[in-house]
Amino acid sequence: MPPADNEAGTERSPWPSRIAALVLVLGGAIALAIYWIAVGQYQESTEDAYVGGNVVSVTAQVGGVVTAIRADDTDFVQAGRSLVQLDDTDARLALARAKAQLARTVRQVRAQYAAVGQTSANLVAREVDLARAKADLAHRRELLASGAISGEEVRHATQAVRAAKAALDAAREQLAGRRALVDRASIETQPDVLAAASQLRDAYVTAYRTDVPAPVTGVVTGRHVQLGQKIAPGVPLMSVVPLDHLWVEANFKESQLRHLRIGQPVELTADVYGKAVVYHGTVMGQEAGTGSAFSLLPAQNASGNWIKVVQRVPIRIVLDSRQVAAHPLQLGLSMRVTVDTRERGGARLASVKSPAHGYRTDVYAHQLADADALVAQVIQANR
Repeated sequence: MPPADNEAGTERSPWPSRIAALVLVLGGAIALAIYWIAVGQYQESTEDAYVGGNVVSVTAQVGGVVTAIRADDTDFVQAGRSLVQLDDTDARLALARAKAQLARTVRQVRAQYAAVGQTSANLVAREVDLARAKADLAHRRELLASGAISGEEVRHATQAVRAAKAALDAAREQLAGRRALVDRASIETQPDVLAAASQLRDAYVTAYRTDVPAPVTGVVTGRHVQLGQKIAPGVPLMSVVPLDHLWVEANFKESQLRHLRIGQPVELTADVYGKAVVYHGTVMGQEAGTGSAFSLLPAQNASGNWIKVVQRVPIRIVLDSRQVAAHPLQLGLSMRVTVDTRERGGARLASVKSPAHGYRTDVYAHQLADADALVAQVIQANR
């Protein structure tokens, strides 16, 4: 019996451990409350977010047969680099004909200018003939008064004056017609030359477009053009994705949109790098509707068995280009997004005052300048 009493006396009380557990729980709850008050209430997060970007389609502006393909999927290409070459035989022949036609037209216009000078000289000669005929008529009238000549000679002199006047009028009309072709115009601005020059520009641009360039700098993807394939204008041949200009489409629940504003800072992590790499971005704007509103088959809620489904709105987040360059991303990669909503003074949706965003390529800008240079060269060689 005494040993049993000793065991009961040495049994520990459960209260200290329960108190410690309660303190830990209370401490955790207090810490969570403090975190929520200081940070958590100003954050909105989602894992329904994916990397987006531009997929630039490469198309030919003229039709033809493919003779060369100079880039394939996964290749990095600079803007302006030749990607596809079409057979340019017909285009080069048309270009040669257009050059010859412009040269011929310039020479014909030169002949028109020379004809104006010749007609002007002819007009002066007709004026001299008329003056001579009038002087001869006056002289013969004086002789007729003295009886030295007959009246028949005076009549012949009168007819000669009329003929000289008619010849002078014809010369004036001929000069006016010649001047109408070249008046107030140089060789370069003469209508026939302008028409021929336009045809040469058109032929040059057509020949130039048989070489299909990359519209932007990026990575080639989706190539499906093949050698020997006859393509039509506007048919997509491949795509180029500029990986230096990416954004994130984050789909937030409609209950999370209340405090989201344009310009708020964002922290993002990608599954491909994990939490070791944190991207920083900015809220660029919200789409004009939910994802279901723009789906191919929008939801029809007019039936009697309607069930409410929480909708999601795509939010576009622009990324820091320097971070993207240091840690490259690809289209479609999953992202975790956390928006800091502490600053709520901005606009929730884009308005008239919001800046517009656009894109531009200068790959095709010099086509016409090169054609103009060729036109000037042909005119100068034949003027």
